[in-house]
Order: sequence, then structure tokens, then C-alpha cells
Amino acid sequence: MYLFIFSVLLIIFQYVNSKNIIDKYEEDIKTYKSELAENEATIDALEEHNFELNYFNIDRNDNALDYFVAQGYNTEQLLNLIKEGLYTMNDYDGEDHPIVPFVSMTDSKLLINKIRILNHKWIVANFTDGTYWGEIFLTYTIAENGQINYELKEYFMYPKFS
Repeated sequence: MYLFIFSVLLIIFQYVNSKNIIDKYEEDIKTYKSELAENEATIDALEEHNFELNYFNIDRNDNALDYFVAQGYNTEQLLNLIKEGLYTMNDYDGEDHPIVPFVSMTDSKLLINKIRILNHKWIVANFTDGTYWGEIFLTYTIAENGQINYELKEYFMYPKFS
């Protein structure tokens, strides 16, 4: 009789313990599924945001890339040459930057930091002297000899706020 009672109590204990463990696992699974759904929604929103941010970028502009391909250019090399042409302008003597129409107001030179090629004709670039910064809007053309010519169209410098 004692053995029977002991066995019943042991079975009841194992049943309750197993049920608690299974309930906890089910709750954890629900929590992880909801976190996964939230994370997937966040990823989708970030991908959409990234797509919007890259809208005006030559890498996503097939018409602009096709324009270069039709002229026989290797687009990857050409885009690097266009950027490098602007970056090499950072190596200048004196106070006047070759393309930026401002003079540095600090002891350091004005330098082009970031370049975005919008399409087969337009570029937007950021410049700074470490304290002051601004942006320029350029057009560019490629001469028959392969030389890249830049023309400044618009520019501005942000005011310094204390």
C-alpha cells in the first residue's frame, strides 16, 4: 500500500514538474516568436529606409550606368576615377582649394570628405576644415581624351553655432 501511495505521489510530482517545464518552454517560444516578428519588421523598415537613402545614387541608377556602358567605359573604374579626381584636389598649395570656393578660417586646409555621384552628370560633395563645413554641387564631363572636368554649380557653408 505504501509503495502504491509513494508511486502515485511520484507520478503526480513528475507530472506537475513536467507541465511547468513545458508551459515555460511554450511561453519562451511565444516570446521569441514575437521578438523575431518585431526584428523582421525592423529589418524590413531599415531596408526600405536604406533604399530611400540610396535613391539618388549612381549605383542604383541604371540609366546613368547604361550611358557610360554605351560609351565603352568600365563603370566601376570610371566611378573610382571620378571620385579620385576630386580627392586629389585636396592636395593643393596655398589657401585656395581648386574647386571649393571658400578659404579655410582655421589653420588647416579645406578638404573634400564625402562624395556622392548622383548620376552621369551630377555630384554632391561635403567639405570641411575641421571646424567649418559645407557642401558643393558639381557637374562633370568626360573629355574624349578621358580627362574628367568638374564644374562648380552651387555651394554653401554652414554657419558655426556656438
